[in-house]
Amino acid sequence: MRVIARGTADIIVEAELCAKLERSRASGQPLRVKLGLDPTAPDLHLGHTVVLRKLRDFQDLGHQVIVIIGDFTGMIGDPTGRSETRKPLTWDEIRANAETYRTQLDKVLEMSRTRIEFNSSWLGPLAMEDVIRLTAHVTVAQMLQREDFAARYAAGRPISLHELLYPIAQGYDSVALAADVELGGTDQTFNLLVGRDLQRACGQEPQIALTVPLLEGLDGVQKMSKSLGNYVGINERPEDIYGKVMSISDELMWRYFDLLTRIPETDIAALRAGHPMEAKQRLAATLTADYHGAAAATRAAAHFARVHQKREVPVEVDEVRLSGPRPLWAVLRDAKLVASGSEARRMIQQGAVEVDGRQVSAGGEALSPGRGYLIKVGKRRFKRVILEGGAEPAE
Repeated sequence: MRVIARGTADIIVEAELCAKLERSRASGQPLRVKLGLDPTAPDLHLGHTVVLRKLRDFQDLGHQVIVIIGDFTGMIGDPTGRSETRKPLTWDEIRANAETYRTQLDKVLEMSRTRIEFNSSWLGPLAMEDVIRLTAHVTVAQMLQREDFAARYAAGRPISLHELLYPIAQGYDSVALAADVELGGTDQTFNLLVGRDLQRACGQEPQIALTVPLLEGLDGVQKMSKSLGNYVGINERPEDIYGKVMSISDELMWRYFDLLTRIPETDIAALRAGHPMEAKQRLAATLTADYHGAAAATRAAAHFARVHQKREVPVEVDEVRLSGPRPLWAVLRDAKLVASGSEARRMIQQGAVEVDGRQVSAGGEALSPGRGYLIKVGKRRFKRVILEGGAEPAE
């Protein structure tokens, strides 16, 4: 329980979990611990790993962990936290994202001991009669108790009927697997409790609903999200993971230690007594090593010291060849230093772009062909761009 309770927000019901653990130990039968993931995006970030690490805790304690890829529920779209109806994904989008999840889960879980299931295998065959029987166990009043539904209803914003079916579909996952424990973020509490209700209605012992906190992003305010740009992707380059972690506040650092690492609490207490910079370096190195290995973490630390502390150019800078002349904003876009032309213009206007060590504040001038340019965007992005002769590309 000490291992399981670390970094959790709530355990519903803790006494029931203790009883399940005691029974598991006595019988030698591991608990079935479930986590559902809707493949709504191709990349996982550190916010996702909070619950994945808790799943790994159960795995290390000898229990059976089951990751459900919500290929069926992904077509409905989880309404949790949404102020409007989510756009459903296509089958092709879901399958493509699901394949990337398999690879990334290997960075946290022991995949040889992880059971992967797709919930279309049991939700797809349900007949209309089956769905009606399930809905009979949940009232409209229960659904409207959800904060997101209540807010939308009060504001007169539409709630599609299929969104009300999402918690029921997720809850039926627990019935299909006879889950003993289900994990989720605090925003998933309602859905996890529906699972308990449906299991009880189907004659099963209700699962334990175990929630973990939602991780704040690099800004320390809003939930980590790729759409907000405050995220650290677990597939990002080691230098980027290390640099992003070093950018967080000292206060947020301790929350990251608790939720994202399994460094012993005695070691964390010792780090608190020392210098914050040393603690943050330990955190950055630990998280980088978790997803890229110790050698990559060492190189990332050296890169950070060289580029950010000594203000020097990285030892290795990617080189790209383009035809020129062309405007600077187009060079940034085509060299993949930014995601789009609009981002390129914005970075230039903000003074976040340097060419050969000189800050650039206007993006209209063209870079001349026949030479190379060392370009820096923000604090961590470098490219050596060789402009060769040729026609300027169209906008």
